[in-house]
Amino acid sequence: MIERDITDRILDSLRKQRRFLHFMVGARQVGKTTGASQIAARWQGPVIRASADDSLPPGPEWIRLHWERALARRNENPLLILDEIQKVAGWSSTVKSLWDQEQTAAAPPAVLLLGSSALLVQKGLSESLAGRFLLFRCPHWSYPEVHTAFNADFEHWLYFGGYPGSYALTADEQTWGAYVRDALIETVLARDVLQMQTIAKPSLLRHLFLLAASLPSQIVSYNKMLGQLVDAGNTTTLAHYLQLLGASFLLTGLEKFRGGQATKRGSSPKLVLWNNALVSAVSGRGFSDARQDPSWWGRLVENAVGATLLNSLQGLPWEVLYWREEDKEVDYVVKSPRRLVAIEVKSSRPRGAGGLAAFCARWPEAKPLVVGYGGIPLEEFFGTDIERLLA
Repeated sequence: MIERDITDRILDSLRKQRRFLHFMVGARQVGKTTGASQIAARWQGPVIRASADDSLPPGPEWIRLHWERALARRNENPLLILDEIQKVAGWSSTVKSLWDQEQTAAAPPAVLLLGSSALLVQKGLSESLAGRFLLFRCPHWSYPEVHTAFNADFEHWLYFGGYPGSYALTADEQTWGAYVRDALIETVLARDVLQMQTIAKPSLLRHLFLLAASLPSQIVSYNKMLGQLVDAGNTTTLAHYLQLLGASFLLTGLEKFRGGQATKRGSSPKLVLWNNALVSAVSGRGFSDARQDPSWWGRLVENAVGATLLNSLQGLPWEVLYWREEDKEVDYVVKSPRRLVAIEVKSSRPRGAGGLAAFCARWPEAKPLVVGYGGIPLEEFFGTDIERLLA
């Protein structure tokens, strides 16, 4: 069983930074629980573990119960691990109260909390736990990780994506697709997104996701979406639902880069799925069919580049955007307070670089980067430290 780098980082921090709560957030089925198990196996002391991932989420008393179990073994160096913490109503204020009571203790317990909803976790952290936590983000699996764990080649990773649990099923593509749709997509939509807050139109949320999965890495106007979705309401509703899907690490609508100008409300988003498995499972195309269609395969490659940027730059001072003016387009624009990088993706055949040249002429400080044909080879890009590459 592969052990991800994040496991060592969290374990080391738990040992050294005992005056902070530790949070691990990330999508479902990317190894948060497995990582917690690996941490528990290497912890020198008792481990108290529990999960709030039930059909009927528990109340604050659930946290208090397991917290008391940890305190009862205070002198033995206990580690408390609570999974899907965002499902507990009022979890942040309860944790704050219990944690603050321990700050005068000589040996507070080590605490690791896991969550699969960035929106709810961040809300709780900002409202109640400011200055009390360290946050670790667990991304979807990269190509090097999938290759090491399952000996999958690059093209199969591009198609089957980065959900480790699904690779046991890839020999039967029909079963694999059903697993991703039922056990991953539907579970996240039904048990994560719909529990974030009241969703007035749950069917619209699902249809929006399915529409986006059929249009990976494409720029789609809200008006076009409204025309293809039943009972779509208005652009504000769609923008809000995109935000919720992004907070669950499924789908992000990238905004257009405007060079410091305010983003126009309702501007067309570029739809990027966080994991190519989400695209392939919904598309109905088998691996061979997808590979033999250059246009579709190019979409998978471009989406994988966007997904890699989103996964790799979480929590860092980088913003992932796109740019288009008339017939000129740059696939991805990555911006930090000090750096600006324009990325052109070329999956196979040569394509004019007019968009990249036009962008760099308008913003001379931008660093041009070609991924694929004529630039950084695709496999090299997906195996590179993205933050270092953009520096």
